[in-house]
Amino acid sequence: MTPSIPAFGDRTALVRDALLLTAMGLFLAVLGPFGSITAPIVVRFIYWPGVIVGGGMIGIVIDELGGRRLASPWLRWAFSSVTMTPLVCVLVALASDWAFGPSLPRNYPRLVWQVFVISAALMGVRQLIETASAAAATKPEAMGPPGDEAFRKRLSARFRTARLIAVEAEDHYLRIHTDLGSELIALRFSDALAELAGVTGFQVHRSWWAAADAIEGVRWKRGRGELRLAGGLTAPVSRTYAADLKAAGWF
Repeated sequence: MTPSIPAFGDRTALVRDALLLTAMGLFLAVLGPFGSITAPIVVRFIYWPGVIVGGGMIGIVIDELGGRRLASPWLRWAFSSVTMTPLVCVLVALASDWAFGPSLPRNYPRLVWQVFVISAALMGVRQLIETASAAAATKPEAMGPPGDEAFRKRLSARFRTARLIAVEAEDHYLRIHTDLGSELIALRFSDALAELAGVTGFQVHRSWWAAADAIEGVRWKRGRGELRLAGGLTAPVSRTYAADLKAAGWF
């Protein structure tokens, strides 16, 4: 699971999240978990979509503001699920009192566990859908018309068929990053960009170019950005070139 497209600035992601939350709420209304099956059907179909949509929005805000900053998708999922649980517990407690009547003394440890289970499932499904959507969006571009034949001929035989991750300018040389490692070649950065014009990618800094299908995430803080690339590689992102990444939905 890898985060890729922020939900705040993307209408498609907002619609996707709304449909996911509504569908999950309706599913739980039909299922009637945690004893709610005994409640009238009208109450269930108000209660479950209400707490799932409300709780889901709490989780999405937490995930977008905090979880997306974490490099590991598992840490992001755990952070968002755990952090949202106390706030969602308050929402569920209030909604439960409205729907099923006051239930004090309430079994709070049990409530926290139930809320955490549903929160973890919701954030996990959301993250999987987000990852699949990002992969579907970039795959057609990555399979576009080949345009790096001339560039690859400059590489040694070992790297010519390797997956291209990034190009980094180092003085009068270029360091070519691939999934098999990196090597230096003598070439101007501007000439490399021209030869890579047919490859889907982004110039993210005056001395960095990254292949689109190698990007795993973007962080932006206090006017500075950082690109996470395949293989654990990181690259700086400058304001000058951030617009293309933003237009592509990376932040």
